Amino acid sequence: MTIVADQPQDLPDWRNPVIPGMNRPGGRVRVALWLVSEVGEGNPFTKTELRAAFPDESQIDRRLRDLRDWGWVIHNNRDDESLRPEEQRLVKCGVPVWIPHQERPQEVGAKSALNAAERTRILSADDHMCRSCGIAAGEEYEDGFATAKLVLSRRDIVHRQGPATTTRVTLCERCAKGGLSQTADVAGFLSAVEQLSPLERRAFARWVEAGKRARGEMERLWGLYGTLPADARREILRDLASGTE
Repeated sequence: MTIVADQPQDLPDWRNPVIPGMNRPGGRVRVALWLVSEVGEGNPFTKTELRAAFPDESQIDRRLRDLRDWGWVIHNNRDDESLRPEEQRLVKCGVPVWIPHQERPQEVGAKSALNAAERTRILSADDHMCRSCGIAAGEEYEDGFATAKLVLSRRDIVHRQGPATTTRVTLCERCAKGGLSQTADVAGFLSAVEQLSPLERRAFARWVEAGKRARGEMERLWGLYGTLPADARREILRDLASGTE
């Protein structure tokens, strides 16, 4: 673990924090101070190091996860393949929870518990389908062994500007267990979009506005080509090659 040299001024000591206006700080505050003081943004740490720092906190892993509700972005090896299974990385610090009277970001679904109205609103916004594989609730999987059940999974959002926030996304149970990244990197996504040609960007914008990808004639032909026998594909290849000479 990297020891951080550059720390915020007047940062309370995570080992025994004394914070005016706050009763004895709980585990969430102490683990946030530990992350800032001992880890630092961009650096990895292990669960063993976390638990060794707080031997008397039986729920310290849960207190770490609670920080996501406050805009803290913490990756594991599902989000970052460079991490070992026992490692996590502090990607971005969120709300400084050690300062009294801080407000938690009020993004939809940021809370641990959702009421029926919130669940309905999120499912409706996601078209009642898994946003990873596209299957709908009750629809049968291709293997025929089960039907899909939708769940609302927590996702961190890294914005182009402003602090990271936490929300929910609709996934089927299989995709939720399959290691989908817990972070939606909007800033990185938009940077990739900017690398597209103007023509590609306009086409992509139309897909986003329509909420679906429009299959063009060229894509239809490519899909059909893939179903043809080898002899037919070779004939088409020869004809196309002669036409481009």
